[in-house]
Order: sequence, then C-alpha cells, then structure tokens
Amino acid sequence: MFHHVVLMTFSTDADQNFFDKVESYCERVRASMPQCRHYVFRKNLASRSDGLTHGILSTFTTSADHDDYQVSALHQEMKSYMEGFIERIVVCDIDEEQS
Repeated sequence: MFHHVVLMTFSTDADQNFFDKVESYCERVRASMPQCRHYVFRKNLASRSDGLTHGILSTFTTSADHDDYQVSALHQEMKSYMEGFIERIVVCDIDEEQS
C-alpha cells in the first residue's frame, strides 16, 4: 500500500463553498479512480497540528497508482482550484513496501 497525506492551512477566503467544492472533487476521485482505495478530506483534530487545519488522507494500491493519480487531469484541476486558498502545506508519502 502507498499512503499519501496532505496537511494544509487555508486563507480566510476558504468559505463553505470552497469546502463543498473540494469535497465534490474528492467524490469524483473516489468514483473515477479504482486504484485509490481510500480518499478523504477532513478537519485535522490533532491537538499538535501546528496550525495545519485540514488534511487529505489517501491510500493507493501501489506507488505507481499514486503516480498516475498525481498526473491525472482531475488531480491537476483540484490542485489548481485549491492552490489559491492554501497558505501552508505539508505532504507525507509512505510506501509500505519500502523500509
């Protein structure tokens, strides 16, 4: 399995319409990418979040599946939409096949 975690802080311009649209993108990812086994966007509940308020947690069957997702038109469209609202971002990728 390959896990892709993205933690973000958004600008004050990120209103409910923004969050609704991001969730719509997530629904499209879940519906159109069977190699993506889990994909969720939620508030970060950690008390040690360092100000990173939201996260995307995704799991792919293989690292190659993750690579395909990264270059997909849907992911590029989602990134393009979100980037104007992101103030800070941290990404963690974990491949269970590597030590």
